Amino acid sequence: MLLAIDIGNTEVTLGVWQQKEWVARWRLRSVRNATPDEYAIWTRGLFRDANLNIGRVQRVVLASVVPPLTDVFAEVVTEKMQRPLLAIKPGVRTGLRIRADNPAEVGADLVVNAVAAYQRFQAACIIISFGTATVFTGVSATGEFLGAAIAPGLRLAASALADQTAQLPGVQLAAPPAALGKNTIHAMQSGLVLGYVSLVEGMVQRFRQELNNQARVIATGGLVNVIAPHTDAIEVVDPWLTLDGLRLVSERNR
Repeated sequence: MLLAIDIGNTEVTLGVWQQKEWVARWRLRSVRNATPDEYAIWTRGLFRDANLNIGRVQRVVLASVVPPLTDVFAEVVTEKMQRPLLAIKPGVRTGLRIRADNPAEVGADLVVNAVAAYQRFQAACIIISFGTATVFTGVSATGEFLGAAIAPGLRLAASALADQTAQLPGVQLAAPPAALGKNTIHAMQSGLVLGYVSLVEGMVQRFRQELNNQARVIATGGLVNVIAPHTDAIEVVDPWLTLDGLRLVSERNR
């Protein structure tokens, strides 16, 4: 049994792989001041509720972009669960060539997303991750991580509007009836949701031009279902893509 853990700025995603399938997948809030004891209790509770025996976990693989929580989960895994931990970092075999100026700067989540997407398509691909940030990643037809583009995430943009202006409220992240908003709420939803749809379509077009107009498009992340229904630029939606990438990397390092 494999436990895969992806630690993001907003959510911690966990999945249990057993007998060639995901038997459980969960999302927790990223609580930066939580202790190893707290995350250990929450993790055991998730296993118990899913009728899974945490003692049967043989391997754990982890990707993290939150260093304080990396240490917390390392303690949960190695000391409380007493299991070996594979953390995604430079030197780990991924099967992906990183063509960034400084490969060590590339987020672990972006790497494993690219691994999963390339394994699925075996072709040039664009991965869009809708999380705390909205990140576009390009992979070549030969399996090279070529680069990325990073924009504020939807919730971050919505919070900035509400927090940094005197009269704009918080709004639900949903598409308005029309792009021409007739009231403040619809106007903000148009700028946020439909504006990000245009961002997606524009960046996909630019990435495809740099990838010789040959690229499949897959989207993931906790906010993917806010944007994906409103554009044809996204071919495949997989909210759990990162877990598949973690599983593949774990298998390549056994």
